[in-house]
Amino acid sequence: MRISELSRRSGVSTATIKYYLREGLLPPGRATAATQAEYGESHVRRLRLIRALIGVRGLTVSAAKDVLDTISEGNSDTHELLGLVFGVWPAGGKDEGAAEEDHSGVAALVSEMGWKVSEHNPARQVITQTLHTLRSLGMDYDWHDLVPYAELAEKTAVLDLDQLQGPDDPLEKAERAVLLTFLLEPALLALRRLAQEAESTIRHRG
Repeated sequence: MRISELSRRSGVSTATIKYYLREGLLPPGRATAATQAEYGESHVRRLRLIRALIGVRGLTVSAAKDVLDTISEGNSDTHELLGLVFGVWPAGGKDEGAAEEDHSGVAALVSEMGWKVSEHNPARQVITQTLHTLRSLGMDYDWHDLVPYAELAEKTAVLDLDQLQGPDDPLEKAERAVLLTFLLEPALLALRRLAQEAESTIRHRG
């Protein structure tokens, strides 16, 4: 297909496609003339993933390129692919960087749940900061109070991963992982708010 058709199929403007080509996010098409090229389905899938990484995941162009380069190296390990797009570890190696020191009991929570997770997962620091803030505001709250929520999160993770079964193409799998994770998060929070209102109605309105 020509670049105009690639634009229509992917939903990305021609100018943006040319920018991605210059920046190396998108591989060049097959040259048919000095100033013309043809593109295939792999370009469509890669553009969709670029849109997901930048528009949904919120990555910079440079960070998106790192992710795409790592995926393009032919790594078929689904676990590492998901860790990469979820931001569990950076492109180029899941063990890079230093984990934050745990002062909140996150390690104890992870151990209690029997989870095998990376020490560098940024979610650890989010929990650490949240628990610290709650305690600083006078709430007697620690990791034990998070166990019931962790159990619910575990069930949610099963649903998440079930929905990622199917596509064998790493670009398609990565796109689906980004969309299902980051676009669903606001809806999951909204469901919590609806459930809170429903439970409050039962308890306080009869």
